[in-house]
Amino acid sequence: MKKNILITGGAGFIGSNLVDKLLKDERVGKVRVLDNLSTGFYSNIERFSENPAFEFIKGDIVSYEQCVSACKGMQLISHQAALGSVPRSIQDPITTNTVNIGGTLNVFTAAKNSGIERIIYAASSSTYGSSNESPKIENIIGSPLSPYAITKYVNELYANVFKSLYNVDFIGLRYFNVFGPYQNPGGEYAAVIPIFVNSILKNTAPVINGDGSVSRDFTYVENAVQANVLGLFTQDSISLNQVYNIACGQSTTLNDLFFTLKNISESQLIPQHGKNRIGDIQHSLADISKARKLLGYSPSVNVQEGLERTYLWYSKL
Repeated sequence: MKKNILITGGAGFIGSNLVDKLLKDERVGKVRVLDNLSTGFYSNIERFSENPAFEFIKGDIVSYEQCVSACKGMQLISHQAALGSVPRSIQDPITTNTVNIGGTLNVFTAAKNSGIERIIYAASSSTYGSSNESPKIENIIGSPLSPYAITKYVNELYANVFKSLYNVDFIGLRYFNVFGPYQNPGGEYAAVIPIFVNSILKNTAPVINGDGSVSRDFTYVENAVQANVLGLFTQDSISLNQVYNIACGQSTTLNDLFFTLKNISESQLIPQHGKNRIGDIQHSLADISKARKLLGYSPSVNVQEGLERTYLWYSKL
């Protein structure tokens, strides 16, 4: 029997890529997107508008009633809606809390009351906080270093409580610096890869925070989409009610990142260096063995190939 799937935040970066994948999956009957278009864009999903299996609802997870309405007739949820960015959360912790905790609680409660079978939700590597463990292993975390990190950890706590109290199944995906097509390069809180690509395309030297030695486990969006699909359709009960690192298991410094993009684009730009960002951790590398073992996750696109695809996509805009 085909499943109807609600994607919150489906007009956003990861969400819109997931919509594309699910509409091509024969196990899917309908894909419904709930998005308030505050950080997502209708242009990301407009290409699906003529597909009879697609539906868009402009609505906000901060409204419980709208969450209930969006859940009607659905069996599964991929909860991607959130207010991202560590710096944004430091500048405005109240709004980040309202959306990421209050909104997620609305989604979880509406799902529970609507008989939703399973919720896949976007967790975050920021949950590791002050932990110096490397690579990061799911059961060892530190203290949160930002309001954003707190909200993402609270989501995990709510998922555990909802499972124990209401017997709803959850899978949390701790994303590590996802990048790729449809990621917004503009705005005050844009992510580093679209900023770098945009700078190269405009032939403007980008600013690297700090000395460039900060490292991340950059993860192409196709890998994040794969993890969502695996989570939505797994039939292995052991894989449910877990959190997983979703990454490539590869460490890349900001300097290496820029010079890789520089080589791909054949740019002659020399970056500038600014201050370190408050609330950022110095290094982040994922152990993805749990996701491999229990979900069957296997990143299909490495960082180099992902950067090549991403640069090509932006260069055609």
